[in-house]
Amino acid sequence: MGPWRCLLLLPLLAVPLRAQQQQFMEYVERRLTLLEERISQWHDQSSRYSTELRDFKNQVLGMLEAAEKEREAMRTEAESAAVRVDRLEREVDYLETQNPAPPCVEVDETLMEKQVATAKQRKNEKYTKLTDCSDTIASVRAMKILKRFGSTSGLWTKDAAGKSEKIYVFDGTANDTVYVFPRMREFTLFSATRKAARIKLPYPWVGTGHLVYDGHLYYIRQQGLSFQVIKFNLANKTVVDSSVFPAEEQIPVFGLSPFTYIEVAADEEGLWAIYATKEDEKNICLAKLDPGSLDIEQMWDTPCPRENAEGAFVVCGALHVVYNTRLPSRSRVQCVFDVSGTLAPEDASLVYFPKRYGSHSSMKYSPRERQVYAWDDGYQIIYRMEMKKKMEV
Repeated sequence: MGPWRCLLLLPLLAVPLRAQQQQFMEYVERRLTLLEERISQWHDQSSRYSTELRDFKNQVLGMLEAAEKEREAMRTEAESAAVRVDRLEREVDYLETQNPAPPCVEVDETLMEKQVATAKQRKNEKYTKLTDCSDTIASVRAMKILKRFGSTSGLWTKDAAGKSEKIYVFDGTANDTVYVFPRMREFTLFSATRKAARIKLPYPWVGTGHLVYDGHLYYIRQQGLSFQVIKFNLANKTVVDSSVFPAEEQIPVFGLSPFTYIEVAADEEGLWAIYATKEDEKNICLAKLDPGSLDIEQMWDTPCPRENAEGAFVVCGALHVVYNTRLPSRSRVQCVFDVSGTLAPEDASLVYFPKRYGSHSSMKYSPRERQVYAWDDGYQIIYRMEMKKKMEV
């Protein structure tokens, strides 16, 4: 083929090549347009899914808030139910103690009459000691002022027999709520009663002569002209026993503490009751208590006068009466009565307590710690005692 023929074929070949290029460009444009449409669809769907996810999240948060409110409401209802159940249990305990079975009442009255008769027969007899304790107070070794808490009159103490470190506080001279602090440290540091546990008693107490002994609270209840010793279990919050104190026409046992008619005390020998009656209104009386049955085992008339007495406690079977003056001065143990007769009153030491604020409304001796827990014009004080053998005094 000659050169001139090739020149003639070039125009013919150029026409199909341009057509192919045009078709290819159109194809590419269609594919790009389709891709743009798909990208736009994906963007729309992504936005819709984000909106739905956000709405779902808000819905879940609302449901969680509603569930939390329902949980809080259920917790409040449960606490309210627990309070009502506790109140119902106390009311049942109260009704049981108020309405015991009639045969038991008759038996208890008969036993009490026999008990009083036996105690009167043994009145002022020689006491048979239960322990070999022969110590007596020589002096006040140290004094520690813990804090000022509550009313001007009250009582604070530990368990005189058990190993518990709990502090029991009776604020005032007539109430039905006992404050309980877990240890001395908490009682010293806490300034508000909201930090303390509360024990609601089935009957209100009177005076400041109560005692915590071996896991039980022995407290005084007044019914008209008579007085009851209530034995209350601190573990299960129930009344274990109660007994009308077998003394007629009782009067305040301490001349300077007119709110206390019976002082329940503990020492190495067990439980004692310090009281006074119109029969011998000038002097203080003493009785030995059975901690289990609340029976009176023996009774004594003491030579210790009521006048100017502000408190008393028992150490190794010897009653120690603390005196002051109408205008508060320095408290002192001025009368000692030993039921075993081994310590004559004139041989006892004259023990002085450091003068502080006023006069003591309560003084509780702890035989396991050999110290006295005192309440002086709203101040809580610990007196550590120096002890000696009775024969050395």
